[in-house]
Amino acid sequence: MTLHVYDTTLRDGAQQEGLNLTVADKLAIAGHLDELGVGYIEGGWPGANPKDTEFFARAQTDLRLRNATLAAFGATRRAGGRADSDPLVRALLDSGASVVTLVAKSHLRHVTDALRTTPEENLEMIRDTVTFLRGEGRRVFLDAEHFFDGYRLDRAYALEAVRAAVESGAEVVALCDTNGGMLPDQVADVVADVLATTGAPLGIHCHNDTGCAVANSLAAVDAGVIQVQGTINGYGERTGNANIVTLLSNLQIKRGLELVEPRQLGDATRISHAISEVTNVPPYSRQPYVGSSAFAHKAGLHASALKVDPDLYQHIDPGTVGNSMRTLVSDMAGRASVELKAAEMGVDLSSRPELVVSVLATVKDMELRGYTFDAADASFELLLRRAIGEPAPAYFEVESWRVITDARPGEEATSEATVKLHAGERRAVATGEGNGPVNALDHALRLALNGTYPELEHLELIDFRVRILDSAHGTDAVTRVLIETADGETSWTTVGVAANIVEASWTALVDGITYGLNRRGVPAR
Repeated sequence: MTLHVYDTTLRDGAQQEGLNLTVADKLAIAGHLDELGVGYIEGGWPGANPKDTEFFARAQTDLRLRNATLAAFGATRRAGGRADSDPLVRALLDSGASVVTLVAKSHLRHVTDALRTTPEENLEMIRDTVTFLRGEGRRVFLDAEHFFDGYRLDRAYALEAVRAAVESGAEVVALCDTNGGMLPDQVADVVADVLATTGAPLGIHCHNDTGCAVANSLAAVDAGVIQVQGTINGYGERTGNANIVTLLSNLQIKRGLELVEPRQLGDATRISHAISEVTNVPPYSRQPYVGSSAFAHKAGLHASALKVDPDLYQHIDPGTVGNSMRTLVSDMAGRASVELKAAEMGVDLSSRPELVVSVLATVKDMELRGYTFDAADASFELLLRRAIGEPAPAYFEVESWRVITDARPGEEATSEATVKLHAGERRAVATGEGNGPVNALDHALRLALNGTYPELEHLELIDFRVRILDSAHGTDAVTRVLIETADGETSWTTVGVAANIVEASWTALVDGITYGLNRRGVPAR
């Protein structure tokens, strides 16, 4: 059998702290995962909660999967009962999913202490439930929960749980590192032993508590599993699950296994960011392959080599996963960094060395005063456009802005901002409220510009970072603000520096919106 990819974002990934998905969110994410080309999408646990039950009901009419098969997750029947009359097992049938993934105990202490039943009854629960579902025409996978820890405690019993599932008709038994404590060599040894002893078709499900979830999954593939499980962007409880994008990219690009079509892998960055927008979890810039920093180069020495051959400092062509190379400009930069950054913008500075020197001097001077362009390349692009005589689009001219914060004893403080500006042929005055001065300014600025630039609805402020630069001055210190903005496809960061934190925030906020409108090709009016 060939290797296939099983995504559990909508169930296991949704257990991440602070992540709360609506049914509409889950349907949207499922659509994106289908675009990526995964083989199976685990939709949730129907019958266990109303949201997942509704998801499967709506999926039958609202979800049009072209590549993936939808799987329903559930548990083996209760101890002492029968699968054909267990309400949660019946809910798996009612979900309409053609594939059912059952979770079962393979750790002897979990059987006796958590399930409070006998080892023999647990095996019978596996046999009865798998047999019943197969008799009802369902394909069955089985997740052997806490398998690796159970194997170390009692190898014979863990293996017996695998045999019970396969002999009853399970297509795959996924060995779960539920606590995430394994290392690659341990996983490889156990998988090889289980495969040699039982001959069962195996899968792997790894958590990332040792930081090895992807490496453990790769080790399991080398040892012979036919199914790899994971979540988009590594979502999941505690430190997360195996990142399905990293895993898929490693298997396809590094191991030569064509699990999805090349064009689908080429959409990985866009899909990763799009799902981040749905989950409202900011994209992790240092995520392998698809992070905004995955192919970012800062040091001048690197930049000089990149001018000769990008492959000298990159392990793959970023375009393979839909990403792109970025050159970071900072006080560590040399002339090559500025030239490469300009080339990313479509500007050739190779014949203008005096301009390169001038821009580099400006950057180093501004960074000395607290700016950081390696973390705010959108601000650098705006600076560079002005330096080469290509003014950044003047989408609006600010007349004035102000912020008032009102605080009363026993109540939360609220902020109100007023922005006056000219956009196109109109003068706009808008007032916005927020839970802080920057939030209020953001609302007021958008209200003032919405009539002229409806494209603003696609731009969202997703991160706000503040750093005090000279803490010895206390509250009189200079402040640096970084604002990250996204448009559903990617994100960019802008910087502001001032003694007044609100003024620094305003600078970064205006640059972020200016850059975003320009990126979307919006003409200044």
